[in-house]
Amino acid sequence: MTDKQPIAVLGGGSFGTAIANLLAENGQQVLHWMRDPEQAAAIKNDRENPRYLKGIKIHSGVEPVTDLSATLAQCQMIFVALPSSALRQALQPVADQLKGKMLVSTTKGIEANTFLLMSQILEDIAPEARIGVLSGPNLAREVAENALTASVVASEDEDLCRQVQAALHGRTFRVYASSDRFGVELGGALKNVYAIIAGMAAAMGMGENTKSMLITRALAEMTRFAVKLGANPMTFLGLAGVGDLIVTCSSSKSRNYQVGYALGEGLTLEAAVARLGEVAEGVNTIKVLKAKAEEMQVYMPLVTGLHAILFEGRTLDQVIGALMRGEPKTDVDFISTSGF
Repeated sequence: MTDKQPIAVLGGGSFGTAIANLLAENGQQVLHWMRDPEQAAAIKNDRENPRYLKGIKIHSGVEPVTDLSATLAQCQMIFVALPSSALRQALQPVADQLKGKMLVSTTKGIEANTFLLMSQILEDIAPEARIGVLSGPNLAREVAENALTASVVASEDEDLCRQVQAALHGRTFRVYASSDRFGVELGGALKNVYAIIAGMAAAMGMGENTKSMLITRALAEMTRFAVKLGANPMTFLGLAGVGDLIVTCSSSKSRNYQVGYALGEGLTLEAAVARLGEVAEGVNTIKVLKAKAEEMQVYMPLVTGLHAILFEGRTLDQVIGALMRGEPKTDVDFISTSGF
């Protein structure tokens, strides 16, 4: 144990567990809050999170806890790794305790009826908190297994960025800073949608050329959308944009890719999500993204196509066929100033 103030990690899923371990390996004392007392007891006794990170030993510096209020009272730096659907509900009741604290969101999602990103929900709940975002090509299991990994902490608050870098930066985990919080967070949320398409394409035996086409068109599409909302297009050429898109669209460890793969094998959406046993944020994101793209009149054929597959009974073949028949536009159109 150290005399330093502990750091809180909220959420007992795979990424929350991986971040808690990473912090503890760097010498931090970590309070890992989770809602489920049985899960907390299992981690405390067995030093493993069998449901989400089977086979990974939990560091002795990680203390699983279930009292949220007591946890927040002891910590200034708080990593929020809760599913997008649970974040507001979990933190609204303790909003008064978040004043002045550093809140770092790691959740890559968008709230359904408001189109708010997670850090914007945190701002909504706790306007006097210091807000940041952690995003990048960070598959939880690889982080937990100490595979060499880089991430981005994004905030207008430079001191917060420095403190998060100091806490997370270690032998196998490198953290870069960005001031484009909105762009970094939007990149993390949008790429989940395209990972579902990539998983489907892989399950159906589509070639490497097809995969490359899907990833690069996805990058153009998500950047076009983000720029319309005010993000910096250069952010999408970094770790939180193309970096995260590549890993999520290429790896069978990616939850959204796994859902897509199951769909490509012929499972229903419900069965695909049930087989995963965890939240795949892309499924939640696709509905709000399609509505927002239509409202803003942003051309997003892959988003429209995936929505048609998931909710309108179309097939991937039909969607890729429509993409191939679509009017060929410029290759890299988000940097042009002459409109879209």
